[in-house]
Amino acid sequence: MKRLIYFLLIASFGIALAQESSNPYDLKVGVTRSGDRFQVIASYEVPITVCEAFSFITDYEGIKNLPGIVDSKVLSRSGNKVRVARLLEERILFIPFEMRSELEYVEVPNRTLLFEQLSGDTKYYKGSWRLLSEKDSTIFKYDAQVEPSSLVPSVVIEFFIKNIVRRQFESMAEMASLKKSVVAKTCR
Repeated sequence: MKRLIYFLLIASFGIALAQESSNPYDLKVGVTRSGDRFQVIASYEVPITVCEAFSFITDYEGIKNLPGIVDSKVLSRSGNKVRVARLLEERILFIPFEMRSELEYVEVPNRTLLFEQLSGDTKYYKGSWRLLSEKDSTIFKYDAQVEPSSLVPSVVIEFFIKNIVRRQFESMAEMASLKKSVVAKTCR
């Protein structure tokens, strides 16, 4: 019995270490449902400055390198407001789904990026990015509400949001850390 307990402790310790090492950006993602809307809250930490982080999240056309984003184009800029057209594509049960949207971003340099869908394939999409400076890194905090308008059953949509969103944030964190050297020039 003692050996079994020791084995379970060692195995669980190994699993905990494997999970911790597979999350180098301290990624946290939470998805909750309230009626027809989903609240998505996420955060991750990347060893870059706030300026570099802000340059990264406002690279609206460079975001095309993330999984699921087919196209992203700046339509207009006026002061601190930017209009962007986006095309997303994901597969759910081997069926490709496209979602188009036109978003308006409001930039508060090196602090916040607010966004709201003006038109598109979801009924509602609005949220923010907040950047917090920590010692040698920046914490990215994302908070958004989305209300899909789809014939797809809500259980499938919930699965999609919970799983695909995590993958996208992992990719964003990795991409932000890799772009550090490219973006650093604009922050000097």
